[in-house]
Amino acid sequence: MGKLLLVINCFILAIGHCGGPLMMRLYFIHGGKRVWFSSWLETGGWPIILFPVACAYLHRSRTQPSAENKLFLMKPRLFIAAAVIGILTGVDDYIYAYGVARLPVSTVALIIASQLVFTAVFAFVLVKQKFTSYSINAVVLLTMGAGVLGLNTSSDRPKNESYREYVLGFVMTVGAAALYGFILPLVELTYKKAKQEISYGLVLEIQAVMCLFATAFSTIGMLVNNDFKVIPKEAREFVLGETKYYTIAIMSAIVWQCFYLGVIGIIFCSSSLVSGIVIAVLLPVTEILAVIFYKESFHAEKGVALALSLWGFLSYFCGEIKQSKINKPALHLLQSEMPSVPNCQISV
Repeated sequence: MGKLLLVINCFILAIGHCGGPLMMRLYFIHGGKRVWFSSWLETGGWPIILFPVACAYLHRSRTQPSAENKLFLMKPRLFIAAAVIGILTGVDDYIYAYGVARLPVSTVALIIASQLVFTAVFAFVLVKQKFTSYSINAVVLLTMGAGVLGLNTSSDRPKNESYREYVLGFVMTVGAAALYGFILPLVELTYKKAKQEISYGLVLEIQAVMCLFATAFSTIGMLVNNDFKVIPKEAREFVLGETKYYTIAIMSAIVWQCFYLGVIGIIFCSSSLVSGIVIAVLLPVTEILAVIFYKESFHAEKGVALALSLWGFLSYFCGEIKQSKINKPALHLLQSEMPSVPNCQISV
């Protein structure tokens, strides 16, 4: 059951990770200019999560005594932690949206691959994730991949965009990768320090709170930037039409929820580092879709960066397989001496 839930969350993450940037870039290509609005859409669909939360409550009401069953499982300590992570997510949403507004999707995807580097480092610091020669090799290769992209920052610069804006978009995207690389282990640390059982129903509640506070952060930015006043006018002037403007906005909000739900689900069933690895695995898919749908150029620097990124991922993946084979005999010995404790609580 745990493996099935992990596979489902990987599939959900794939939808969000591949579709989210494409939907966001579609908005900017055809006349959209509101960065705060784009960042708001990344978490603005959080009420969708309330439906599975309600389903989890109905399931508990049938299987647990009414005295023990509560609509919300989250305790104040965990609520505060989720709120703080949500605000950090809101900051990350903005700087990521700024990068997507300035860079082609294929370039953004390659830069975001460096997130695995930051995730590995912060996972080592926060949750004591061990480094191996394979993981260190992966970190070096992914860093080199991002560096190769930085060597030629003007070859895929969109028309009517200054060099300064392009470089700033590049820097902001690297910042988004670094910040989210910090957020993933922070979520894992929150699970470990929660002082209550982490069920999948509780994970959904954490996701809802995180997105609520991230959306609140973006809403304040939209108010300061007068986005709410400008959006109706921007919709009327949108190249694809007003109806498609709002359709893109709604679909973006839904697709991005798939991304966040998949991420925290994978962390719940495995670890923050595995979540970062899955994101890196999806890099070629996003690359191909960007080239197909948006006719983006794929110059030599991108090819080298993609090869280094895939090499880094394969290095890490092979290392994990080898390490699991080494740990398996020790695990069997440990299980024979003490009762086993499940890693992934599937209860809702």
